[in-house]
Formats: sequence, C-alpha cells, structure tokens
Amino acid sequence: MKKTIRDISVQGKKVLVRVDYNVPLDEKQQITNDKRIAATLPTIQYLLSQNAAVILMSHLGRPKGKVVAAMSLKPAAQRLSELLKLPVKMASDCIGSEVKKMAQDLKSGEILLLENLRFHPEEEKNDDAFATELASLGEVFVQDAFGTVHRAHASTAGIVNHLATAVAGFLVEKELKFLGEALNNPQRPFLAILGGAKVSDKISVIENLLSKVDSLVIGGAMAFTFLKAMGIETGKSLVEIDKIDLAAELINKAREKKVNLVIPVDHTIVDSVDFANKKIPDGAVVKITADNGVPAGFMGVDVGPKTLALIAPLVLSAKTIVWNGPLGIFEIDQFSKGTVEIATLVAQATDKGAVSVVGGGDSVSAVKKAGVDKRISHISTGGGASLEFLEGKVLPGIAALNNK
Repeated sequence: MKKTIRDISVQGKKVLVRVDYNVPLDEKQQITNDKRIAATLPTIQYLLSQNAAVILMSHLGRPKGKVVAAMSLKPAAQRLSELLKLPVKMASDCIGSEVKKMAQDLKSGEILLLENLRFHPEEEKNDDAFATELASLGEVFVQDAFGTVHRAHASTAGIVNHLATAVAGFLVEKELKFLGEALNNPQRPFLAILGGAKVSDKISVIENLLSKVDSLVIGGAMAFTFLKAMGIETGKSLVEIDKIDLAAELINKAREKKVNLVIPVDHTIVDSVDFANKKIPDGAVVKITADNGVPAGFMGVDVGPKTLALIAPLVLSAKTIVWNGPLGIFEIDQFSKGTVEIATLVAQATDKGAVSVVGGGDSVSAVKKAGVDKRISHISTGGGASLEFLEGKVLPGIAALNNK
C-alpha cells in the first residue's frame, strides 16, 4: 500500500502535485473537455484546506522538447481557476530563476501552475538535473496523474529521488484501489471483457488475467485472430497473421486453467466500410452471420445477437467486471450495438452490487455513448497505465511513492 496525502502533514508546506492536464484544445485554444482538470479538484481542495501552497505540474501534447505556443497550459490555468473559483498563478516555464522565485513567494492557500514540462527534452529523458530543479520548488511530492505513472519521466519518477515525502493524491489512490482490488482480491465470479483491434496490444493482459478470472470475453477485431487459430474462416476481417500461434496457445491456456473463454459465435459483417469518414458507403451490404465464420469478401465489424445472448448472463451474474476495449467499430452507429449493449449490461450488474472497472479511451467513450457512465463503479483515467496495471507490470510513477 502506498501512502496518500491523508497520511502526511502538509500544513504550511509547498506541495508539488503532478497532475494530468493533457486536455484536448480546439484551434482557438479552447478546452473541449475539462474532465481531467475537474478530476484533480478533490486533491487540490484538500491541500488548500490543510493550509498548503500548491504547485501543479503537467505536460500537454507532444511538443518534443521545444516550446510550442499552441501547447501552453495557460488555458488549463484559466479553466482550473473557473472550477475552483480561485485565482491560479501561471508560470512562464517549469524551471529557472523566475519560476523558483514564484514558488518561493507562493503563500499557503495559493496555487501556481507550471508551464508544460515537455517543453524541455529532459522531462521524457528522466534527466536527473531537471528532476532536481523541479524538486527544489517544493517540500512534498504528490502523484495525482494516473495517466502518466507508467512512464519513468523526471516529473513522475526522477523527482522522487530528491524529495523524501512522495505520496498519492486522491485520484491515483482511487485508481489503485479499484484496479488493485479487482486484480488481487476480486469478488467472484470475476469477468474480464477485452476488445479492440489488436491482439498484440493485449497479449500480456490476457496472459495475466487468465490466472485470475473465471470468464474472459474476447471481442473486437482481435477476436478474428483467435477464430483464425481455431481454423474458422474470417473473410477480410482484420487478422494478425503473426499472432495466430499465440492465440492458439492462449486458447489452450484458458482450457488448462478452466477459464470460460468466450469468443464470438456470430457477427455483424459488411462488404465495404469507409474507415476515413467513419461511415458505411452507399450500396454496402450489411448482414448477420449464422455462425462464427465470416464469408469471403466480408469483414466482421461487431458481435452478433447470439454472442450477446451468450455474454449477457455472464455479465449479470458477475461480481467483479473489468472491461477494456470496444467489441466492434462502435464509432459507426450501425456497428455500435454490441459495445453499447455490453455497457448497458455492465451498468445493470453494477446496480445489482458488482464492482465494475472500465478503462481504455474507447470503452470510456462507449459507456458515455450508452449514457451509463454514472452507473459504473470506476472509470479509469489512464488508458496506457490501466492496461499496464492489468498486465501486472510495475508502474514506475507508483513504485517511486512512499509505502505505508
């Protein structure tokens, strides 16, 4: 267990908080979604209530170690100020004498946001001198950017070598609680649902989950690599040829571990799709297969009704559900039925007392599209980090924090 801000005294201290303000901006530098900023409010408000001076640091986009005006965090400072109804000071950089003076002059109850960390190449290189400069701005380090903890950068891992007190904020604490309990101490039956395009992205997750779950549903395009391994025809569906043997091994491993592995038994298929514009071309033929095979000239784009009928009782009887990745090309309405249906079922199971954890950008969009996001136990804020957690990997930004 890692220490959190509740376990330490921050009274009158300068507290450096790593946040994830990597928010989407439009051409006019307006924030189009402020969820990541809003998610940090509990931690910031708690620190202010404890009479701390709060220094926030974040990256935004991929400026590749150069100053890119369009990737400034100024809009984030403005939005945070609106949400908190308090002034937020904005630094012109994240290191240097001017920033150091701003940090020194910061009083208890005040907030300072540093400029984009990635304007310096040293951030992603986890450069020790850069980490030392960041650490010199405060007395305590708080990690509250779950979306970055799988990367060993100066502001996530290196900084901890220079500050004795390094703890989790409320956002990171919540992620560790839900993901950790799901993996290490799940209420059973434990069901995992994995979708998305590529098996290669999820191999380690599948391998790790096979020793933990009771049932595992494989959906999305990656299901076709498994079907191919079973000798089933897959038409023009996306198949990773170099992963067919591995899929066969995973099927055998599931059998050995007595895990109920569910691979689609029917599909929604189409003979052509306009991926660029996310639509079905005029005259395209859409149909549902009778079984798990896909005829020549067609590609699978969603699970079919028989598959949903197979999955529904598993979801509704589960006590722990982990879901990562959509079951079809859900950005196209006609192919979103499977994914939206699963989202609705997961919400129903949660209403009945199951613990549900949804991670990965697309699955998060899907629960929103189904209008059930408020009924999910926990929606993970870090796509890559939650996947690596599910793989059983050590996350450098978490490992670096003080143990309880």
